[in-house]
Amino acid sequence: MKFDLEQYLNDGIAQLVKDALRISVKNPKQSAFFLRFTAASKKAAKRRQKYKKDGKHIPPFLIASITEDCNLQCTGCYSQANHRRSESGDLSSKEWERIFNEASELGISFILLAGGEPMLRRDVIEIAANQKDILFPMFTNGTMINDAAMHLFDTHRNLIPVISIEGGEDATDARRGEGIYKHAMEAMHSLNECGLLFGSSITVTSANLDIVTSDDFLDHLERYGCKLVLYVDYVPFEHPGLALDENGRVKLKSRIDKLRFERPEMLFISFPGDEAESGGCLAAGRGFFHISASGNAEPCPFSPYSDVNLYNTPLAEALDSPLFYRLHNEGILAAPHTGGCVLFEQEETVRKIISESPVL
Repeated sequence: MKFDLEQYLNDGIAQLVKDALRISVKNPKQSAFFLRFTAASKKAAKRRQKYKKDGKHIPPFLIASITEDCNLQCTGCYSQANHRRSESGDLSSKEWERIFNEASELGISFILLAGGEPMLRRDVIEIAANQKDILFPMFTNGTMINDAAMHLFDTHRNLIPVISIEGGEDATDARRGEGIYKHAMEAMHSLNECGLLFGSSITVTSANLDIVTSDDFLDHLERYGCKLVLYVDYVPFEHPGLALDENGRVKLKSRIDKLRFERPEMLFISFPGDEAESGGCLAAGRGFFHISASGNAEPCPFSPYSDVNLYNTPLAEALDSPLFYRLHNEGILAAPHTGGCVLFEQEETVRKIISESPVL
């Protein structure tokens, strides 16, 4: 049977929303939001299906790095090491508003806000908050979650803070700076006290795999009210030995499958996760693509190459960029790999395509 990517992603979104509704059942305000969002996500899926019938694939997800600035200097930060500020600067709040509006019209249901530290762009976050049909998980180090931010999250439930830690206090502070783990835990406590849905993102390495998937670690997060755990495979741009090998990825998948069964009150997401089941890497618009702070449409955050910029190109047209087209049609996204990211290991191939493609 031919693999149906659109159906796979639509089913995945439906399950994700269903799980989110389940874990917020004891929170009437949160449950009311997800009931409304369930209806909106179904309409968005129908919109994507309509585009599919017209021969155009619309991904349900985007990743938007709304700033390259950050208030921390984390050791080995991929974003700081691999993204250089464009001469044109970051997109304005008005430009992000246009992109979010276009995403909603296309039927895109989830936009993950990243950085840098996205909370440095309060103007963009407020614009995102008003897009009621889109859910915005937001990666943050947690140090800027103050009373004003809490009020914004409380009044706009489509903003979901996802606080990044490396494991326990020693591991987090070693990479992010002294006292950062304490800030993160205080932010989680405050969010929980206000009855807000939030999560934690954890980069999984060969060194911390057992710790960050352990019952003790997850019990600790649960006591702070964390309902979502996003595991991100480490991409070996600096320390190859920290990347999960095949045995590590199998172990992580097995552990997550078990956690989903044993801890139904929490939501577990793995990225890149089950690529084999999805027919290959979901980057370059198959399932998502990345928008840089300056507006470049890139295959993913770990493949920061682009031949089109959204400053002067509609979102729908960017999906048809020569780079994305060739990644789709030359089998590159389905290539075997030994790390957490297909395109990271295909960097020379992507560079070659860029050199051969006209910049739109």
